Amino acid sequence: MSEFRHMMPAGKALFKDRHTTKANDLLQSYTSGMENEFGMAGVPLSKPSISHSGASFAPSAIREALKSFTTYSGEEGMDLTERIIDFGDIYMSPTDIIGNQERIVEGLTDVFATKAAKNWLVLGGDHSISYSSIKAFAGGKKVGVIQFDAHHDLRNTEDGGPTNGTPFRRLLEDNIIKGEHLSQIGIRDFTNAAAYDRYASEQGVTVYTMADVDRLTITKILDEEIQRLAEITDVIYLSVDMDVLDQAFAPGCPAIGPGGMDSKTLLKGILFASHYEKIQAMDIVEIDPSIDFRNMTSRLAAYVILQFMKGKKNR
Repeated sequence: MSEFRHMMPAGKALFKDRHTTKANDLLQSYTSGMENEFGMAGVPLSKPSISHSGASFAPSAIREALKSFTTYSGEEGMDLTERIIDFGDIYMSPTDIIGNQERIVEGLTDVFATKAAKNWLVLGGDHSISYSSIKAFAGGKKVGVIQFDAHHDLRNTEDGGPTNGTPFRRLLEDNIIKGEHLSQIGIRDFTNAAAYDRYASEQGVTVYTMADVDRLTITKILDEEIQRLAEITDVIYLSVDMDVLDQAFAPGCPAIGPGGMDSKTLLKGILFASHYEKIQAMDIVEIDPSIDFRNMTSRLAAYVILQFMKGKKNR
């Protein structure tokens, strides 16, 4: 207690409602032997981004955005009480892009090996981090991947190296996943090249465009794809590129564009998918807090985390 009247430590002089728990209060730093339902790690990498990106700032921004929400779901009449074991962020060199991607594999391999959590949350970073994260998560298992994205991210590596446009190409070429184990949802018109459309088809990747999402609905697509992947893989990983959303809902994405999902569709999809036991990991990528508007995109990412947690608790 301060010796001065009304004075509190810097950053602590905040209004506190005794009946309200903020979602960021669920974060708990990892200590050896700890186990819980959810684990989290940040991967602050955006150097390999094709376009200008400050996505390296996103892990901190998303954690901060959890303060915007409470732990209580009025729709379900329940509180989220499970702690999120937070392993912190992986160190990124300012110049060594290839080394950084290798460090992500090594760092996340160590994190996943603790078996401290049943379900994992990985905060990017640009989409290049998904190659390393999925490689670490696989660990000899057959991994199915459901990718929410406007882009295929199947670009060749000859033209620019391992950028945020290449993670799924690299996963396929390195035999970490098979084409039939990858499902892409929300692929947008006038956003990809014909060569990568053909490559997806040749590799047996399942692709749903935004027109398909509008026609079939997100829950019908996910139900079909999760059941299909559950039969041929051991675990399923969700990769959520926030630019799957229309620019009106995600102004903080480096590659904004019209014609994408609205936020309710994405949140409905995450909630639906998280009910399935085989879905055990999710990354959230491609948010640049430096260009966001009132933290809209980071707040939406935080809400995605809460939907994932709600679905896991309520399955």
